[in-house]
Amino acid sequence: MLLKKQTVWLLTMLSLVVVLSVYYITSPEQKSNDLAAVSQKAKDQNQGKTKTEAKDDKTIVSTVAGDEAFEELRMKLDDLRSAQQEDLTTELASTDLPAVERSKVKDQMDKLNQTAQKEEILETLIKTMGYEDALVRADGEKVRVTVKSKKKPSATEANKIILQVKKEIGETNYVAVEFQPTK
Repeated sequence: MLLKKQTVWLLTMLSLVVVLSVYYITSPEQKSNDLAAVSQKAKDQNQGKTKTEAKDDKTIVSTVAGDEAFEELRMKLDDLRSAQQEDLTTELASTDLPAVERSKVKDQMDKLNQTAQKEEILETLIKTMGYEDALVRADGEKVRVTVKSKKKPSATEANKIILQVKKEIGETNYVAVEFQPTK
C-alpha cells in the first residue's frame, strides 16, 4: 500500500503534536513552576488585606477587601459591555440587515472595544502617576475617574488626571475626578 506524500506529512505532524503534548503534560518543571506562580499570586493578593486581632488569648484573622468596591464596579462594567457586545453580535449575525446597517453595527462593536481598551490604558497610566488604584468609566462624552490614594486630593492632581484623560480620549467634554482615601 502506497501512501501519498500529504498523508505521510500529516501523520508525521500529528505524531509530533502528540509527542510534544505528552512531554508538556508530564514535564516536572512545568508543574513546579505553576505551583510557584499560583502560591506567589495568592501571597500577592493576600498581602496587605489581612488584619489580626487578639482578644482573650485568641487570634482572629479576618480579610479586609481594600479594592473590593473597585473590582465589583469593574465586573459590573464588564458584564454590561459583554451584554452589549452579545446583542451587537446577534444583530450582526442577522441575515435580514443590509450591508450599511451591518457596517454601523460593526462600527459600534469596534467603538465599544476601543473604549474598554482606552479605559484600561488610562487606569494603568493613572496608577503610574503614584496612585494605588484607579477606575475609569467612559460613557459617551462623559468620563468618570475614581482614584484611590493616600495623597491629599488637590485641584492640581485632578487637573493632571483630566489632562491625561483628554489626551487619551479626545472626544470627551466632561471629565469628573473623585478621590477616595485608602484605609
